[in-house]
Amino acid sequence: MKKSLFQLFCITFLFGISSIHAQYTEVINSNKPGFSESPYSVGSGVYQFESNLFLRNTSLDPTFSRPQSFGLDLLFRTSFFLEKLEFNAQLTYQKDKIAFKNIFTSHYNTSGLSRFTIGAKYLLFQPKYTDKSKEVRSWKRRNAFDKKRFIPSVAIYLGLNTDFVNDVHKTGNFSPKIGVLLQNNLSREFNVITNIFYDKAGTDFAEFSYIVTATQNISNRWSAFFENQGIFQKYQNNANFGTGLAYLFSKDFQINTSARYLLEGKTSGFYIGLGASYRINKHQDSFVEVDENGKQIKETPITRYNKKKKEGFFSRLFNIFKKKDKKKTKRRQKRKRRSN
Repeated sequence: MKKSLFQLFCITFLFGISSIHAQYTEVINSNKPGFSESPYSVGSGVYQFESNLFLRNTSLDPTFSRPQSFGLDLLFRTSFFLEKLEFNAQLTYQKDKIAFKNIFTSHYNTSGLSRFTIGAKYLLFQPKYTDKSKEVRSWKRRNAFDKKRFIPSVAIYLGLNTDFVNDVHKTGNFSPKIGVLLQNNLSREFNVITNIFYDKAGTDFAEFSYIVTATQNISNRWSAFFENQGIFQKYQNNANFGTGLAYLFSKDFQINTSARYLLEGKTSGFYIGLGASYRINKHQDSFVEVDENGKQIKETPITRYNKKKKEGFFSRLFNIFKKKDKKKTKRRQKRKRRSN
């Protein structure tokens, strides 16, 4: 069972991304525990929830700082209209320790939303890899690295940061978030995701950031990731280096954990997280028949089946009467022939 589940995951992950309707995978595809975001949608009819319970702790900075935070990060993802288009909403609720350090040190606690962002991403391009299973003449060619894997899948992200957050995290206005999402599937077990974002544009807290995440499948259930993030702001630059593990409990449920080393301005510290991802799977496949060259056959029993699925109740009802009318006309034609 475990072996078959892993093989199913690899097949859908490798070959599924090369199809127009291949955003959906049989196994849950979560962004957690990393901070980066895959360019692929969850697929139509899927409602996915990703969560992360975290603790962040850094050393005190002169004057005002936020040395400690504890909270819950939630991400909701779904897709409709188009397979390549995903809508998502992310919010974070946390309790912050606000400290003041000068001659004396004092602090107070505050809690509330630190982030409430709604957004969408659309897959612009996905490469097609060579199917080497058909190569039987040369073992070398069959096992050679496909250079097309250096070409990444590309998606764009557009989001809106609302200002419905705690006073500590307010920017003074709504602000856009723009991003480019890249993913290189270098093998069935290893991929690299690269994100570039321009966030909180038009505010005094505007930031440019990048994230690079490498993910390795260790076994049929376990995977590990290594990540580096850099954030460039007007008043200070931040960076973090993270690693973590994800465990596939079932095809619709994943649990994960992560740890990070933080560099925030003149301070340093750590971040630990524990989370889970779950999806409600209502996806329905659209059957498409292709010829030996991979081109769609326009009129087949499968396409006729798809047309019937798209027809509503009233259209099917009218079709019944149309069929009856055709039968009547045929009977009339036969009677005329006999009379003649």
